[in-house]
Amino acid sequence: MVDRSESVLGIVVRSRFYRSAFVALLIAGIGTSAATPQLTLFLVRELGTPLPVAGLYYVTNLAAPFAGYLVGRLSDRSPDRLLWFRVCALIGTAGWLAMAAANSVWLPFVISAAALSIAGGSMAQLFAACRDELSRNPTKADNRVVAAIRMAFTVGWMIGPVVGSWFGGVFGLRALLVATGCCVFAQMIPFGRQRVERYHDLSLPPRPSRRRLDHMKPLLVFTAVCVLAMTGDTIKFGYLPIYMADELHVSDAMRGAVIGIQPLLELLLLPIAARLADRYGSMWVMTGGAALGLAGNLAYATGSSVAALFVGQALTAGLWACVGALGVSIAQRLYPEGVGTASGIFLSAIPVSSAIGGTIGGLGVAAIGLPHVFYIPAALTALATFAFAYLSTRPQPSGPG
Repeated sequence: MVDRSESVLGIVVRSRFYRSAFVALLIAGIGTSAATPQLTLFLVRELGTPLPVAGLYYVTNLAAPFAGYLVGRLSDRSPDRLLWFRVCALIGTAGWLAMAAANSVWLPFVISAAALSIAGGSMAQLFAACRDELSRNPTKADNRVVAAIRMAFTVGWMIGPVVGSWFGGVFGLRALLVATGCCVFAQMIPFGRQRVERYHDLSLPPRPSRRRLDHMKPLLVFTAVCVLAMTGDTIKFGYLPIYMADELHVSDAMRGAVIGIQPLLELLLLPIAARLADRYGSMWVMTGGAALGLAGNLAYATGSSVAALFVGQALTAGLWACVGALGVSIAQRLYPEGVGTASGIFLSAIPVSSAIGGTIGGLGVAAIGLPHVFYIPAALTALATFAFAYLSTRPQPSGPG
């Protein structure tokens, strides 16, 4: 086991696989975040989709859990963990290129549900491979190693929207989708011909397949609680800029600063969340992160100034730092006999929360208006906080991480 004095940076830099995973997640983060904010615009401008119909595009994210489970099960039966990472990346490349060529309103919906939902599994299988490597070569800072690699994706999400807005404005939205497909393909390049053998933990007792669902219950409960905690993010991205522009009359530059501060703070808080987890336990840190998310939503709901919204963004960054640094590791520990399945199911929580949040946001704004709509995610995050606190008191299964 690696000595505690060895830095996490040293562990990542000396490992060819960890270095490759960092670069791959950076590329994937830039490509995905460059296109995602522009998809509604693409549907409306390029395909003539009515705005209410375009808003339903994100409902296709509900296919993510099924795709994540399927890919995860196949990965957990494959000797090479990176095989399904590459398969997902190739399917994602084809999906984005097909999206760029689409000329019918219904095609992007089908492509998203059938191809891009599977493409999202590439990140899950990358983290499953990370867990295999950490199980084979354990350190005393596993949470921080995962957080350090996860930071690359966050950096990508800081860069991508800026690059995507510029690229789409200069070269067009279809060209942007092609570029995203290229990025999805390029995430495979850092690995070359590397293989990561699936780790077999001989200490785990064999479990009958007919009872698989029973053993997955802790993972499913944890994932569902994470969905509750994260629903506010879609509402925030959809309606906070409108609130700032129409109600607070905030300038374009200041609105960009408010929205952009969260990923920056999240990047800074990721290693802190991982270090706190090493000291106090991952589930207790997740409880604290959910409490920060609750406070952030209340700041949005009650804020009548830009300063209050900055505070809300800082608090929400704490929630996402905890989810980003610890979520996938907790999921893998809750279902140690299938870390690929656990990774796929957990990471599907993000698109599912996006779909649910978008639906709740649309109904909530119509019913109670801005900024009071943020009381709804505040209530959901309060439930998540109590649920995490309860889970923190329960015995945690032994497993990787």
